[in-house]
This record gives sequence, structure tokens and C-alpha cells, in this order.
Amino acid sequence: ATRHLLELGHRRIAMLSGPVQWLCCRARLDGYRAAMDAAGVPVDPELVRISTLYVEGGLRDGAELLRLPDPPTAIFTANDLQAFGVYEAARQAGLRIPEDLSVVGFDDLPFTQWAGPPMTTVRQPLAQMGATAVQMIVKMARGERLEQHRVELATSLVVRQSTAPPSR
Repeated sequence: ATRHLLELGHRRIAMLSGPVQWLCCRARLDGYRAAMDAAGVPVDPELVRISTLYVEGGLRDGAELLRLPDPPTAIFTANDLQAFGVYEAARQAGLRIPEDLSVVGFDDLPFTQWAGPPMTTVRQPLAQMGATAVQMIVKMARGERLEQHRVELATSLVVRQSTAPPSR
């Protein structure tokens, strides 16, 4: 997600993370930092917020980011609900997505395609995640040994209409 924003030309990219004690949130924040570092773009600590994983968190922290003297041109969020909050913060600030602000969510929940504009987001293979978890639980219930206790499944970026090159 961050690489996509960098490729579009964004350099003032904010990150709304969730609680960093949660592995998934820490991994998303680490991925953001790694992409910025790989592109040689320093991470402005003012653009990184630890938020709640709800619309309200995205609205509150998105609004704070947009009120900065030098606001971000793009915001990457730890989930789609936060991104919806950022959409509302942008609307309240009189900004248009993606003309004035690019937004990327995470999860690809079904309703993101109906956002205005349709949201660019990271798709998690939720059905495959569930099936893998069930297989592991069944093995454990049978007393069988798990070959691995952690399984990583690939994500993919679904590019829709909430991202564009920066206008400033």
C-alpha cells in the first residue's frame, strides 16, 4: 500500500495504525516504515498515529492529521473502518478524495467497493485464512502435531479510485 502511494509520487504519507501490541497492527506499521525507508523517504513521526480500529478513530486522527500545518497528501490506514473515518474527516475539511487526499484501507471488506469513491485497499484472503485456521484446530483436536504454528498468506492491493498522484 505504501509502495503504491510512493509510486504515485506521494512523500507526505501518514499511517494510522491500530494498537501496536497486536501483531497485525505492528506488521502493517513495520511495512509502512520499511517501504518509506526503501524509497529513501524519511518517516515524519507527526504523520504516524496509533489509533482505534474503528470509524471514530479514523475520523478523529484523520482530522488531526489534516489540520497539521503541512498535512499529508496520502493516508494509509490499518483497516477499512479507519479509512472510512478518514473519508469523513476529509469531507468535513472540504477535501476531495483522491484529488486532494489519497486514502488506502486494509482488509477489502465488501462495502469498500461502494465507498465514494471506491476504496483502494489491501485484500486479505479471509476465506483461506478461516479454512486454514479450521484445519489447524481440527488437527489439534485430534491430538495431531502441527507442522507449523504460524501460517502467512499473501495479501494483494486492490487499486480502486481513492488514490491518485498528489496535486501539491
